[in-house]
Amino acid sequence: MCGRYALFRWGSAFAALPGFPSEQRAQWNISPGQRVLIERQGEAGRELATARWGLTPPWLTDMSRTPNHARAETLTEQPMFREAFAARRCLIPANGFYEWRGDVRKRPYWLTPAQGSFLYFAAIWEAFPVQEQVWLSMAIVTQAAASQRRPLILDAAGQAAWLDLDTPLPLLHSLLAQPPAALMERPLASLVNDPALNAPECLTPA
Repeated sequence: MCGRYALFRWGSAFAALPGFPSEQRAQWNISPGQRVLIERQGEAGRELATARWGLTPPWLTDMSRTPNHARAETLTEQPMFREAFAARRCLIPANGFYEWRGDVRKRPYWLTPAQGSFLYFAAIWEAFPVQEQVWLSMAIVTQAAASQRRPLILDAAGQAAWLDLDTPLPLLHSLLAQPPAALMERPLASLVNDPALNAPECLTPA
C-alpha cells in the first residue's frame, strides 16, 4: 500500500501553475493526514490546490473514517467515493513512493518511474466546510499489484482524460483497469521508517 510518497523536485512549468504555493518546500516523506498538493481542472486550465490526505465528504460525521485510498475496482460503487469519482477527480504529483515488504522484518523500497522522475497518481477530492472556510481533502486511487496495492499512475493522455469531466465512463473504467506502471525500485536503509524524517536521507540505499 502506498502509505508514503515524496515530492522534492519539479520543473518550471509545474511551479508556474496557478495555485503553486510560494512557500512550497521539498517533501521527502509525505504521510496520510498531511496537507499535500493536488492538481485539478480549473476554469482556465490546470491548477494546484492544497488538500488533506484523507478523504472527508461534507456529510461525514465520524472523523476517524477518512480513507487515504480508494480501490480502483470498487471506486464507482462505494458511497464514500462514487460522487467524487464522477465529479471531483484530481492528480497527485510525486517523484516516487515508498513500499514496505517482508514477512518478519519489513524493508522499505523506493519506487519511481522507469523514465523520468515525475509522475501523477489518480485521485479524488472533496470539499469539507468548517464554519466560513472550506477545506479540501483527497484519497489516492490504488490498484492491485502482486502482493501490494500501488497507486494508479497515469501517463499524459490518461491524466487529461482523468481530469476531463466529459470523459466517457468506459474510458475511465479502462484507466482504472490498466496494467500497473513500469517502475524502478531500490531497497532503502531504515531511516525512512521514521515518519518525522523529512530529508534526502530518506532515500539512503540499503
